[in-house]
Amino acid sequence: MLKALLFASLLLASTSGEVKVYKGTSRYISDILCTVRDGTVYKGRSNYLSDILCTIRGNEVYKGRSNYRSDVLCTIRDGKVYKGTSHYNSDILLTIRDGKLYKGTSNYISDIVATVRDGAVYDGRSNYRSDIRFTTDGPLTLEEFVAVWYSVMYGW
Repeated sequence: MLKALLFASLLLASTSGEVKVYKGTSRYISDILCTVRDGTVYKGRSNYLSDILCTIRGNEVYKGRSNYRSDVLCTIRDGKVYKGTSHYNSDILLTIRDGKLYKGTSNYISDIVATVRDGAVYDGRSNYRSDIRFTTDGPLTLEEFVAVWYSVMYGW
C-alpha cells in the first residue's frame, strides 16, 4: 500500500525496458547520468558489464554486479532504506513517504532531503526548476529509485 501511494507521478510501474536518468532538467545524451535496465544501474548510457554501478535483487541493492550478501549496499523495507542488510532503526539511512525523502527515521519538514514530483527530483522541499537534481524519462520501482538516488548522489 505504501509503495502504491509513494511516488505515483514518477515511480512504481514495473520497468520493462530502459529508463535514462538525466542531470537536472536536461534531455541531452551527454547529460545522461545513468541508465536503469532490468534491475541494473549502468553508468551513463553504457550497457557494459564493467559499467554496472549497482544491481537490484528483490528489496536489496548490491554493489556492482555482485550477488554476495557482504556487498548489499542497502535494503528497502516499508518505505525505509536500511544500511546493508540491517533491520535496526539506528541503520535507517532514509525514510521515503508521500514523495519526500527524509533523513534517517525523521518525518520533520526540516529533515526533507529531496522531493519527487512529475519525473523530477528536487533539492529539499523546493519546487523550483533550478533545484532539480535529476529527472527520469520513465517510471522506476522504489528499489530502482533508491539505487539511482545513491548512484547519482554518492557515485556508487
